[in-house]
Amino acid sequence: MRGYFGLVPAAGSGARMGEALPKQYLSIGNRPVLWYALRHLCGHASVQRTFIVLHPEDQLFQRYDWSGFGNGLVPLFCGGATRAESVLRGLERMRAEVAAADWVLVHDAARPCLTDELIDRLIAELGQDEVGGLLAIPVADTLKRNDGDRRVLRTEPRDELWQAQTPQMFRFAALLEALRKADPARTTDEASALEQLGLRPRLVMGSAANLKVTYPEDLALAELVLKGDTQ
Repeated sequence: MRGYFGLVPAAGSGARMGEALPKQYLSIGNRPVLWYALRHLCGHASVQRTFIVLHPEDQLFQRYDWSGFGNGLVPLFCGGATRAESVLRGLERMRAEVAAADWVLVHDAARPCLTDELIDRLIAELGQDEVGGLLAIPVADTLKRNDGDRRVLRTEPRDELWQAQTPQMFRFAALLEALRKADPARTTDEASALEQLGLRPRLVMGSAANLKVTYPEDLALAELVLKGDTQ
């Protein structure tokens, strides 16, 4: 029987937020964004453990109370300069506990609105898949190509385009191999690393509510989505 493990890269600075704190440590209510990103992975019945990859010099993580996650949360202070590097380093540190065929669910540290239902859907649709895949939603907005001077060069067709979300779920050995071989300039998420090996990750319907906190206004939107949840 294959196991399921969470992996959350959280070594980034969140520069686009324009804040002194990295975005994963910004507050929603009385807890950091990171707490919300972790809670459903750490609390899900199918996920055995969740590893969080932090910057080697992170001084903020220890300021918060993570005791509610018990032994289900394992901090790794080995993050790299990029997301791909942090995930790769995390995988290498996980090797003693994770088998080659086990599944790894990689989730954004700044995506706080994940639900048990989305994790259930991901596992149900990918648990027997040969490649794995990711949560995503079809692109709904009209897309404009910038000419480099903030003028519209053309309108891009949005047919068959999906917006990637997380978690992204792949077998441990396959993901490790893909990230070791991937071109860093082309690796914006885990799926893109698998794609470079010629594999075709499966798209699993996500949710518009599973948003990523990237800009200041996203924090307020996330708080609205989470309002009413047990906090």
